[in-house]
Amino acid sequence: MQQIIFILVALVALGLAFRQFAKLRRNILLGKDEQIGGNHSERWKNVMLIAFGQQKMFTRWTPAIFHFFIYAAFLLTQVELIEIFVDGTFGTHRFFSPYLGGFYTFIINFIETLSVLAFVATFVFLYRRNIMKIARFQKPEMNGWPSLDANLILVFEIVLLIGIFSMNGADVLLQQAGNEHYIDTGHLFFSSIIGQNLFGNFSTDSLILLERFGWWLHIIMVFVFMNYLPISKHLHVFLAFPNVYYGKLHPRGEMENMPEIMNEVKSMMGFTEPTVGEQTEIPEFGSNDVFSLSWKNVMDAYSCTECGRCTSVCPANLTGKKLSPRKVMMDVRDRATEVGRKLDSGDLQFVRKDIKESAVKPDRENFDDGKSLFDYITPEELHACTTCNACVEACPVTINPLDIILKMRRYEILTLSQGPTDWIPMFTSLENSGCVWQMTTERDQWVSELNN
Repeated sequence: MQQIIFILVALVALGLAFRQFAKLRRNILLGKDEQIGGNHSERWKNVMLIAFGQQKMFTRWTPAIFHFFIYAAFLLTQVELIEIFVDGTFGTHRFFSPYLGGFYTFIINFIETLSVLAFVATFVFLYRRNIMKIARFQKPEMNGWPSLDANLILVFEIVLLIGIFSMNGADVLLQQAGNEHYIDTGHLFFSSIIGQNLFGNFSTDSLILLERFGWWLHIIMVFVFMNYLPISKHLHVFLAFPNVYYGKLHPRGEMENMPEIMNEVKSMMGFTEPTVGEQTEIPEFGSNDVFSLSWKNVMDAYSCTECGRCTSVCPANLTGKKLSPRKVMMDVRDRATEVGRKLDSGDLQFVRKDIKESAVKPDRENFDDGKSLFDYITPEELHACTTCNACVEACPVTINPLDIILKMRRYEILTLSQGPTDWIPMFTSLENSGCVWQMTTERDQWVSELNN
């Protein structure tokens, strides 16, 4: 009966998780296609150093060490999770123990050591967020759900660890009692201490119930965690790896070129012949919504850890301006999620008016809800950016908020012909005379005078 219940629960949990991750993939692919090539060996090196090795986390040692405890425990606990799946499916107990012998004892002890360190780290992070109130966690964009989300996942980790040590602590005592079902695992240091001190006076029946309670609590929390991730900032535990792999390899200060603008400038300066012939449609420059961002920009948003390192080093934010690179990423993620939810609704009110009569349901090509990223991110925020790349350098998973800011500024200025009033004269002068200062003569007039 326990096997049947486990299989049914696992299938439901995995099915729900698959459905959520499929929607997440759809939301990321709302962005337009972007071909990302480059040196694959360098990309894999970045994955090993930055994603697996947590290299950029260690620019701040205190949170990095405690984060590493949780991260390492998360990775290695998957070994024990595999065994739980095997035991739950086939009705076995400690399936790997007879085959691995002393190595099994070493693995479980190592996992338990990391779990104790992760337990300590969890309380340290709760203290830093809720009592110390670290400044980067107190910004306006962290009010409400983001703050609750961060605390919830820490509570989930505590419950998960309670399940592990309840299971192992009771298991050790049942082994010592000679119950043949509970295979000898060797001496488990932490579980022996916990078992003797907390459960030493329990009867055999109580220990069996406690061991099963810990086992089920652990696996249920894994299923909860799996289904919670797609709506949480902790999605980065999966997306950090592909996000780092597809991160840009060119130098930080190199900005994306726009061929349409480049060709126009070349024509104005006489490097190429003006295009003669049929008038073509004026291209749309920059981005105003998730559809005109690239899929990598949207994946950046879903990979955001909300750690606030980008905002904490942003010179605009430090001087009291409204810009917060973290908020920009959160806004893009929220917008993509909103669009995905409206697409799932199938409501024709989200179809462009010119094709509403012929549309069956809203999709990526015909979607229009009358909103855009400018409803989330204000021009004031975009204009405050100094393009210094400090946010890009600070991000532990190589997210690039600057790329999104530049694309939105380009849309505002080149497509909407809007922008700060202080900038407009400069743009006009640059277009008319090729110089950012308003001058009565052509910028290159001195060349003709020199020739004469």
